[in-house]
Amino acid sequence: MSGRVGEGERGRKPSFDPLLYLVTDPDLSLGRSEEEIVRRAVGAGVTMVQYRDKDTSTKHMIEKTRLLADICASAGVALIINDRLDVAIAGGADGVHLGQDDMELGDARRISGDKMIIGISVTTVDEARLAEEYGADYLGANGVFPTGTKTDLGEPVGLEGVTRLAQATALPIVGIGGINVENAADVISAGADGVAVVSYIVSAENIEERCEKLLNILKRN
Repeated sequence: MSGRVGEGERGRKPSFDPLLYLVTDPDLSLGRSEEEIVRRAVGAGVTMVQYRDKDTSTKHMIEKTRLLADICASAGVALIINDRLDVAIAGGADGVHLGQDDMELGDARRISGDKMIIGISVTTVDEARLAEEYGADYLGANGVFPTGTKTDLGEPVGLEGVTRLAQATALPIVGIGGINVENAADVISAGADGVAVVSYIVSAENIEERCEKLLNILKRN
């Protein structure tokens, strides 16, 4: 699903491009701020950003969201907030990404109306079909490969799982979990529309180089 945030009339849902989807993590950023990570990543071509911080206050998240929203808007990149629809709305983000144990997707859609992007993590065909029925804009295949970034996941869905999800729904699929320059092409070949990356970018000394390498691979597939 292609396009850039800011297209269309004011008040309409932003467009988004999930090809290379950065997910932030303050514990992996080598002491650098989210603002620095995001500014460098979108400058190097990252097409979508998710702000994720499980260990900070709501007030801090809203303040950070406002800063990141300005950076992303300047680059024409959609900013998504992990889990917290309230923070996304208050901070002026473009959308929210939900897990299966977060706010019900239908409730999130009723609260946000049609003006926000809503993504949701899924592992099964039934979850994917329900997400489409209740108004999701994209699905996160979570996770594709084993990863230490998130410890609350079950068995990885694998490349076969990505293919099953892609065949079950017309929604864009974003693969997440253990994705790097060696396996990103396989995820796209399996049916994903993009990849979400955490540590491979956030923990890199040279963020720009990592982003450029991934984009070169993704654009060829």
